[in-house]
Amino acid sequence: MAKGKPSTLGQRRAARREYEQAAKKPLGAGARFKAIAKSAKLGGAREPEAVAAAVGTAKYGQKKMTKMAVAGKKRRR
Repeated sequence: MAKGKPSTLGQRRAARREYEQAAKKPLGAGARFKAIAKSAKLGGAREPEAVAAAVGTAKYGQKKMTKMAVAGKKRRR
């Protein structure tokens, strides 16, 4: 998707379906975070990763979200 070009309804629905599939995967694997970020990007968010982090923090709390973020960064190395 080009910058500034709005996403289509079909793209947003596909991202929602991907999120619903990712929600079945184990917590802490990063699949849920990526799916939320993709959905937020298609929804028009400027910083989709920040939206995903805010959602995770609201749902799981600061302590657990930080623990999952640290684990994700270790896996990325």
